[in-house]
Parts: sequence; C-alpha cells; structure tokens
Amino acid sequence: MTILTQSFLNAADADGPLDVVPVAGRIGAEIRGVALGGDLDDATIAAIRAALVRHKVIFFRAQHHLDDAGQEAFAERFGKPVAHPTVPVVPGSKYLLELDSKEGRAASSWHTDVTFVPAYPESSILRAIVIPQAGGDTLWANTAAAYEELPEPLRQLANSLWAVHSNLYDYASVVTNANEEAVKRYREVFASTVYETEHPLVHVHPESGERSLILGHFFKQFVGLSQADSQRLFATFQDTVTRPENTVRWRWQPGDVAIWDNRATQHRAIADFGTQHRQLRRATIAGTVPVSIDGRNSRIIKKEDGKIAEAA
Repeated sequence: MTILTQSFLNAADADGPLDVVPVAGRIGAEIRGVALGGDLDDATIAAIRAALVRHKVIFFRAQHHLDDAGQEAFAERFGKPVAHPTVPVVPGSKYLLELDSKEGRAASSWHTDVTFVPAYPESSILRAIVIPQAGGDTLWANTAAAYEELPEPLRQLANSLWAVHSNLYDYASVVTNANEEAVKRYREVFASTVYETEHPLVHVHPESGERSLILGHFFKQFVGLSQADSQRLFATFQDTVTRPENTVRWRWQPGDVAIWDNRATQHRAIADFGTQHRQLRRATIAGTVPVSIDGRNSRIIKKEDGKIAEAA
C-alpha cells in the first residue's frame, strides 16, 4: 500500500459522527445515513464539508426526497450557490445547471469546472434524475495527489508555470451522444461570453493547505511557451492527474448525489451509454480566486470583447 493510499484511508478515522466509507484508495467516499436538505443542522453541514475536503468527492445514495427546490435549499446551507456564467439555469430554478445528454450537455473529457474565470467554483452538488440502464458513470481524479506524485524536477517546473484557460475550445470533441445541431446550439450558449484567465499551474488549497494542479480541457496554453511546447507539457502533467490510482468511478443510480471539491479534482462523464437518456442537475458553490505558492492571484485577461481587465 502506498503512503498516499494509507494516508487517505486513515483520514476516514477523522470523519467524526458521519458514517463514511472510502470508495477508492486515494479519492472518494460514500456517506451513509444522511438525508440532504435545507434543514440540516450546522454540525452536520460542518462535518460534511470537512469530509469533502478530506475525500475530495463524497457520494450519497437514495436522496429521492430531493427535488429542484430541495437541492437548492441544501446548496444554500452548504455555501453560496452561483449560476453558471454563460449557461441559463433550469427554468423555475435559481442556480441549477441542466446536464442532459439529449442537449449535448455531458462533457466526456477531463476538466475542472469553469476554470476560464478567476474565482471558479469551490464545489458542485450533482443530483441524478435519469440514469442509463448501463453506462454513463462519472470519474473523478485527485489533483492534489497528482502534484505529490510528480518527480521533484517536474514539481519544481510546475511551481513556476502559469496557464491560460478559456471557454473557447473544441467543444464538439468532448461531447457525445447528442446530435450535431444540439451540440452547436449549446456551444453557442456556452461561449456566448468569451473568457480567458491566467491561473498558476499549482495553487494552494485555501482550507487544507495542499498544493494542487489546475489543468483540464479549458487549458489553452502555458504563459511564455509555444502552443506545441504547451501541449507536450500539458500531456505530461495531465497524465499524472488521471492515472487510474488517482481516480474513483461512480456508478449512478437515480436519486444519488455527488459533491466534489472543485479545487482539488477533475472529473469527466463516460460516454458509453449510446442513445440512452442521462439527465442530472448541478448546483455550484462559489469559490475564491486561486493563489499560487508564491502568493499571486489568478487574473482575468479577457472577457467578451477581449479588453484587458484589471488583475483579480
């Protein structure tokens, strides 16, 4: 057993009153016996938040009592919910984002949510509504464990790099199981406002103090490097993030809820469900601007018409 795995499993001993069962060796745990909702007391909310920081992604089975309003009420207890910066909310809701395979809304490549803005989300709360009979699982990867596993020369290089992230990317290449017209419509909405933001490759988690990598499919280019060199380095670091040992795979059932720490993970849907319907809804919790290991903040460099904005 590796040091990273043993440390992760030992963390379950610190979960206090919650019934927490690790799902994989380095990331992911199921919490049992909790009915999520807006009526949870402060101690339970604090325990769930602490478990999230430790385990990176936590799962709750059979939350069938939750509807859109209940999911939003829980999100308001958990943190400060925010809507997606470009995609409209589910009609009748305040914050919820629809992830519906019929509309091309299931990203099947690795990413951290909304890294094209400086203060990208702290966490997300995803509720399963319609799940394929087979397929349609989601994978998460531990970006803090990935940093720890880098050889020292690569770690020193990572510490010095900054990267541009943008919502203008090859959207069609990461979305499957939807017709071309639906993908085109959604891409137009997704990039209706164009963002570009510079992030440090390595940031310091504001709660755990861990160092973690900011990568994923919104990555565009490393600052000061050519596109070709950027892509080679990106592949090296990204491959470390998505090593099987750093991941957990969740087989959804209707009513399941997953909450992940967007500051220490990447995730992706698995597009193996053909034309079966897959529908989930996500509430997103506001985050803070990432800080590099030398104390510098991420900054927005373009919004809409590309005008240079002030540093965040």
